[in-house]
Amino acid sequence: MENLTSFGEAWVRAWNSHDLEEILSHYDADIVFYSPLIKKINNDPTGCIRGKENLRAYFSKGLAAYPDLHFELYHILEGVNSVVLYYKSVKDMLSAELMVLNEKGLVCEVRAHYK
Repeated sequence: MENLTSFGEAWVRAWNSHDLEEILSHYDADIVFYSPLIKKINNDPTGCIRGKENLRAYFSKGLAAYPDLHFELYHILEGVNSVVLYYKSVKDMLSAELMVLNEKGLVCEVRAHYK
């Protein structure tokens, strides 16, 4: 698995490029993704998306809703097969995303948090 700091930096670069395929390249096909923004953007009270194709649709909506999206990375916290990215998100919200990585180095679970 690549260095988690490099992973975090590449993830932010992908988002800031607005390249959906590059963004999705970080996620496993069986991704489970939890976010309070899913409740808003997808009008889904569970706040959960399962599967890369569903994630593609959600991210596509997000990129369309926030055409000026730019993340500013503050900290990368390394764990055991996981990383937390702490960054400035859309509308200047603070965000921390816990990402669990599988043996392929792909994100298989996300828990996103916002303030």
